[in-house]
Amino acid sequence: MLSIFAETKGCLYMQITRLVKSVVSRTTLAIGDGANDVGMLQEADIGVGISGVEGMRAVMASDFAIAQFRFLERLLLVHGHWCYRRISMMICYFFYKNITFGFTLFWFEAYTSFSGQPAYNDWYMSSYNVFFTSLPVIALGVFDHDVSARLCMKYPLLYQEGVQNLLFNWVLILGWMFNGLLSSIIIYLLTANSITGQAFRKDGQVADYSILGVTMYTCVVWTVNCQMALSINYFTWIQHLFIWGSIALWYIFLVVYGSIPSTLSTTAYKVLVEACAPSILYWLTTLLVISALLPLLSYRAFQIRFRPMEHDRIQIQRRRSESLERDVAQSRLSESSETRNSSDLPAEVRIRIDSLKASSRRKNS
Repeated sequence: MLSIFAETKGCLYMQITRLVKSVVSRTTLAIGDGANDVGMLQEADIGVGISGVEGMRAVMASDFAIAQFRFLERLLLVHGHWCYRRISMMICYFFYKNITFGFTLFWFEAYTSFSGQPAYNDWYMSSYNVFFTSLPVIALGVFDHDVSARLCMKYPLLYQEGVQNLLFNWVLILGWMFNGLLSSIIIYLLTANSITGQAFRKDGQVADYSILGVTMYTCVVWTVNCQMALSINYFTWIQHLFIWGSIALWYIFLVVYGSIPSTLSTTAYKVLVEACAPSILYWLTTLLVISALLPLLSYRAFQIRFRPMEHDRIQIQRRRSESLERDVAQSRLSESSETRNSSDLPAEVRIRIDSLKASSRRKNS
């Protein structure tokens, strides 16, 4: 009889969850600790299982598992906020970096009247999302967090960013897509106008399409990785290794792949060692094209100054409190050092100093 009642109750919970999803059209979260909650956990968008005296059936059917119900607060307010921000930024960055890369190809094809002339070597295009831009995205999706766990618990209003979907909406997605389109235009125009028609080699030869492609690809790799560095809030040695290591890997790849015979490396044969690296124009163009980061920098500066989000306000408040604490600590240290130095003086000298201070106060008053 008890098993029938438990099964009926579990079906009722599942039907209620399904009704809420279909009528309210909201993301649902279900919490259960027993076998009769399995249907409800599987029906909800997010299932949280509590491992308790009723066994592990609920935990095995859930998306997240906690030991006690009181850990739900930290799961939602801390890890929920972090995961929502990480996933949102990661998806938007994927749109950005692929649009930046793809539209440089489109502008080049338009420049060549859609003749089919490839801008990049085949291995360049195959390695873009595998070696040169993948690891920074993993670092963002795993390690980044905007505020500490203590501040997430102290300011639960941060959780509303996920409820209101402030970090992942069509306005933000289209903004990142527009940023990628703008970056591709800046990269192509500055690279083409700086390289094309210029004496690039020591013997006076002008840059050909292979040099233009390598220079443009280098600018893309630098821009999208530096854009990632600007988007990350929490830096560790892993983020530094992945971001700057991906850029360094591109140059290593050029040297290694360019040393292969030209029958295999085709347009990449010694293009860095013999053509690009000895030319100061190649390095100056790369440095100039990083100005494609200016649109995001300008937008973030405007947003933080005039329309800050909740995490921006908390970060500003945290920096101000840390600065105030440092100033108070320095003032206390200076006062203690003055007191210690004055205590080392003879009694007559201290009396004379005190009288001079008192007379100066009377004159000022």
